[in-house]
Amino acid sequence: MLGNLLGGALGQPALPDVPEITVAEFLRGTAASGVQVVDVREPEEWSRGRMPGSVLMPMGEVAARMRELDPDAPVVTVCRSGRRSLYSAEELIGAGFRDVKSLAGGLIAWVEAGQPLER
Repeated sequence: MLGNLLGGALGQPALPDVPEITVAEFLRGTAASGVQVVDVREPEEWSRGRMPGSVLMPMGEVAARMRELDPDAPVVTVCRSGRRSLYSAEELIGAGFRDVKSLAGGLIAWVEAGQPLER
């Protein structure tokens, strides 16, 4: 990815080159396939609303807690806008998880698509 070669925007780290999944793609097939949805936001963000069935694993805890996940099952990481979830997905891929994607646009895209939040 060119952005990774040149770095991110001024003062910003380059975004990882991680597969993303759109809300429509997620709803079309992934939701029914036993995917592990990992919300990497902070607890106070989580308490305001989350994707149904997701588990909270703040970005700073992913490395220490990834053994709570099944490395052979698909994983979709999610955050507010899709940035933190990219970094968390990259961390999981680096640890040997084979089927990891980040939800493009995060919960902003989820809500804009008319999908419910669990509280």
